[in-house]
Amino acid sequence: MRYPKVREAVFLDRPNRFIAHVDMEGETVAVHVKNTGRCRELLKSGVRVVLAEGAGQGRKTAYDLVGVYKDDRKLFNIDSQAPNAAAAEWLAGQGLDLVRREYPFGDSRFDFYLEKGEARYLMEVKGCTLELAGVGYFPDAPTLRGVKHLRELASAAGNGWKSILAFVIQTEGVTRVLPNRETHPAFGEALDAAAAAGVRVLYLPCRVAPDRLEIIDIPENRIL
Repeated sequence: MRYPKVREAVFLDRPNRFIAHVDMEGETVAVHVKNTGRCRELLKSGVRVVLAEGAGQGRKTAYDLVGVYKDDRKLFNIDSQAPNAAAAEWLAGQGLDLVRREYPFGDSRFDFYLEKGEARYLMEVKGCTLELAGVGYFPDAPTLRGVKHLRELASAAGNGWKSILAFVIQTEGVTRVLPNRETHPAFGEALDAAAAAGVRVLYLPCRVAPDRLEIIDIPENRIL
């Protein structure tokens, strides 16, 4: 997925989950943060950030904050909507008969419902923006919704569905994601139980640039 227009700025502060202040050529500007997670290891005063020009009527901000340079060199896409958009593009090349987004199942709504022949798939996508020493971790904050999704995926796997949890890794050079047990032990336990129940876990590496996030298609991650 791509952003039509991007530019850089310097991050100043984040007064709440939705708004950040940036220095844009000497002017302090409020921008929308497209990620309600903490991102504390990334959003530090003085770091370079990437802004995408916003679209839609009634906006209070002209730009969305979508990327951060960690240690002034490693780019992270932090747009929480980008993983699903990138996954949709990637799935379009997987040879499936049907790809449907936002599929209700049980007490949840999953990101994708897939079909190939008689096989039915449920797929939930999680974006990973937390990296420590070259390893990805999820989540960066407790996620009751994430635990619920894992339990639903495990239940579906026990009833004939092909269940998939896909981590879209929003930076380059990371190939695996581990559960952040310190931050949310229950997510780690739910992930262990889901894997034991037959849920397939994918780690989807990406090409990351200021104006794009694209999943790298490697053989071990093919759906079919």
